[in-house]
Amino acid sequence: MKLQKSVTIGSATLSLETGHLAKQAQGSVLVRLGDTVVLTTACTQQSAIPRDFLPLTVDYREYTYAAGRIPGGFFKREGRPTEKETITSRLIDRPLRPLFPPGYTSETQVIALVLSADGENDPDVLAINGASAALVLSEIPFYNPIGAVRVGLIEGQVVFNPTNSQRDVADLDLVVVGSQDAVVMVECGANQLSEQTLLDCIWAGHAEIQKIIQMQIVMFRERGLSKPVWSAFEPYPQELYAQVRADLHARLDAALHTAGKFERKKAVSDVQKGYLAEIPEDQPEKRSQVKKIFETLEEEILYDSILDTGLRFDGRRKDEVRAIDIEVGLLPRTHGSALFTRGETQALASVTLGTQRDAQILEEYEGETKQKFLLHYNFPPFSVGEVKFMRSPGRREIGHGVLARRALVPVLPHEEDFPYTIRVVSDILESNGSSSMATVCGGTPAWRWSWSRRGTGSPS
Repeated sequence: MKLQKSVTIGSATLSLETGHLAKQAQGSVLVRLGDTVVLTTACTQQSAIPRDFLPLTVDYREYTYAAGRIPGGFFKREGRPTEKETITSRLIDRPLRPLFPPGYTSETQVIALVLSADGENDPDVLAINGASAALVLSEIPFYNPIGAVRVGLIEGQVVFNPTNSQRDVADLDLVVVGSQDAVVMVECGANQLSEQTLLDCIWAGHAEIQKIIQMQIVMFRERGLSKPVWSAFEPYPQELYAQVRADLHARLDAALHTAGKFERKKAVSDVQKGYLAEIPEDQPEKRSQVKKIFETLEEEILYDSILDTGLRFDGRRKDEVRAIDIEVGLLPRTHGSALFTRGETQALASVTLGTQRDAQILEEYEGETKQKFLLHYNFPPFSVGEVKFMRSPGRREIGHGVLARRALVPVLPHEEDFPYTIRVVSDILESNGSSSMATVCGGTPAWRWSWSRRGTGSPS
């Protein structure tokens, strides 16, 4: 049965349609805004394999035919995901993942395909709304619909789902995703707005998305659907939890308050290994349950420690940052370099300047565009003392690079003052918390150093 609902968001109409396309998917929804159309599907595969994580995969694809174009290159077809497709896949994933019920570990896939694009309405927000609706209208145990809206601020006025032309002149580009009760995720780029202004825009967006959430609820009811009640299994007996807690709480508390990342890790590992050594090898289920209890106790001790004492495991207060050190000009043959160290996190940022011909040409469904500020984030395995294959950047590295780039763009010099293509490469040499923000903090002095070496004065 075909079913379509629509609602006005800002000055445009957003519609959801189901029961017409991709009917063999467990959930499928067609989302429209203007002439931009996105098909989203949701499927799951039941598995008896025990897991301790949710194997959720989100894939977002932009087809060039959506904008009436043929792909470039020799093969004339879409290839590996673009940077935009990768970060949009992550954008869809983040608000969905925490809303699945505890204990749900079935393999689940959400796919969003851009079928038509008008060049003004970005499909990313449509894909988030479609993903939620596809999950809600399926038998997958996803019980809390979410809505998403882009919030712009133009000359002090809030604009919902601004067009790309409006976004070019806006002081705020904010994506708000939320449920009926709370904000679930925000992603934002802004021209140094006040905190209160940003909060006001977040709550304005949350109020607006209630229309989208209600539309999904109405569609669910009109389809006459019923979802199976998900009963999360108990990962361990409560009697075993009480016993392990009584035996280990004091020792684990002391181990967690050990100074130093690796020293703390070793102390915690010694406590766990010592306790597991007392459990026979022929009781694998009990050993597995004890490991889960151990993780739960770690979380409880951290939670209680912060609330009761106001101190973290390393002795810092809640509002106390790690020791910070910045060095510039480390690498003699680079145009600019900086080493940012914050506690046990270290980022080496290097800057290379080029001409306008060095700008990156991005081929997307709208056509070719040039990007003159590039930021690439690398996370080698030695940064956390691990041994892994060195591969091409994954979704996380691409996402962190885009996040850091978004933070630096508003404070870059104007093109007429600094007519260069800028490439910042951040190599994470150590990691113990927020290496993406270490990239921002290292990238700023690195390009300022390159500015000063060009003899063009100091940026304001």
